[in-house]
Amino acid sequence: MKMLLSSLVCLLAVAGPAVADPAPDQRRGDQVEAFDQLKKGRLLPLHEIERRVVPQMRGAQYLGVELDSISGIYTLKFLRDGNVIWVEVDGRSGQIIGRTGN
Repeated sequence: MKMLLSSLVCLLAVAGPAVADPAPDQRRGDQVEAFDQLKKGRLLPLHEIERRVVPQMRGAQYLGVELDSISGIYTLKFLRDGNVIWVEVDGRSGQIIGRTGN
């Protein structure tokens, strides 16, 4: 039993680095892609998206934003009365295209 346990610990220690999260490289690529889209004028800058959307969310606390560089969709996150609200905005036109939450 002790040998089985030590073998399992060794296996996990060896497998650990092999299952490393590729997310940091992916995020870096997404940031570069988003910056490229902004430079080319294909996406509105974040401050413009915030200027249009945040005032419409009266009584909600603005928590932050994510950008999907492939679809060009900004997702703004808000909190109101303990409820999370996500607002999806087309980064090309600035139009709200979806909303989840109250």
